Amino acid sequence: MKELIEYIAKSLVDEKDKVEVREIEEEGGVTVFELRTAPEELGKVIGKGGKIANALRILLNAAAAKADKRAILKIVE
Repeated sequence: MKELIEYIAKSLVDEKDKVEVREIEEEGGVTVFELRTAPEELGKVIGKGGKIANALRILLNAAAAKADKRAILKIVE
């Protein structure tokens, strides 16, 4: 799942080396993925009205459901 988020984020931004995805295990079997990019490219990952961020979350939830897990995507500066 981490690779999926990283691959999609890198295809959206210009500075691919600034994309970083951290995987954090929390209580209750929930995995939190923190996505970081260059500050000036944050809008490219979020999208107009948050549409790209929502699409990323939908894909992540689908991948997590297939693996019988729960996952959350956080986009941080």
